[in-house]
Amino acid sequence: MTDSPSSLPATLPRHTRIAGTGSHLPPRRLSNAQLVAELAAQGVESSDDWIVERTGIRARYFAADGVNASDLAAEAARQALQAAGCVPTDIDLIIVATSTPDMVFPSTACLVQSKLGIVGCPAFDLQAVCSGFVYALSVADSMIRTGAATRALVIGAEVFSRILDFKDRTTCVLFGDGAGAVVLEASEVPGILATELHADGRHVGILCVPGTVAGGQVLGDPLLRMDGQAVFKLAVGVLADVARSVLRKAGRQDSDIDWLIPHQANIRIMQSTAKKLNLPLEKLIVTVAEHGNTSAASVPLALDHAVRSGQIQRGDTVMLEGVGGGFTWGAVLLDF
Repeated sequence: MTDSPSSLPATLPRHTRIAGTGSHLPPRRLSNAQLVAELAAQGVESSDDWIVERTGIRARYFAADGVNASDLAAEAARQALQAAGCVPTDIDLIIVATSTPDMVFPSTACLVQSKLGIVGCPAFDLQAVCSGFVYALSVADSMIRTGAATRALVIGAEVFSRILDFKDRTTCVLFGDGAGAVVLEASEVPGILATELHADGRHVGILCVPGTVAGGQVLGDPLLRMDGQAVFKLAVGVLADVARSVLRKAGRQDSDIDWLIPHQANIRIMQSTAKKLNLPLEKLIVTVAEHGNTSAASVPLALDHAVRSGQIQRGDTVMLEGVGGGFTWGAVLLDF
């Protein structure tokens, strides 16, 4: 990281780069076999083969009772801060992407801010479901480039196990809990090269939790509902398109991508995206088998895994992509 990004000369371009990454998974790992056994006890049929064939998922992690998104987020943030060589008081912006906040308000970001002992900087949540981390990264990049922030914590954190219908085998086997984080900082050297965000509210019904709280009661359906085929068709189309658009903005080509980190939802969607971008599957970062779909946490979890395993090295060009309920999608191209 740079020695003093806050003191960048005004005449120099102000860019954003990733200074450190972190992640956190709750201790309870649930393999397909274990989940299938629990579902069978409730009269719901599934199998390891059925799950793996359709999704590529072999396990996921579930948070214990009383452990919330802010708890997972704070742990991931601490790892990212350590990797960046920062202390919490160096941070002047916190954005948490989540669809499973601790409470209606205050924001999960404010709760994380308190747990880290940070006072005074802006902290807010961003809700774009599985695209949330890509959205949050783009917002933080804009704020750093304009001088509104110098070092930012951007976190994706989810406890999707709390909103699953365990009588619906088409959805309950897909999701898991976890958090991933990055520290962004102002830099003279380009890091984030280009971003692009989209949404199409005509498709709100294909992936949603159609409930709310009013008068002390839950109104509507408080559990996740998904039209899997519709989501698959839309996701495959938009991910390749937005990736190419971001490449054009950055003046890069498909072949410039060293690593592709798409939202970790379904191995078939991920492989299809890589093929559309003419990328060998060896350039695809895959953690869905072990983590399941962790929504806004999936991209930063996969990024941190790839960095800590030595796959992603400084100087590599990385494409991050998200697609989720809303219908939302977006991409970020960066030089790590």
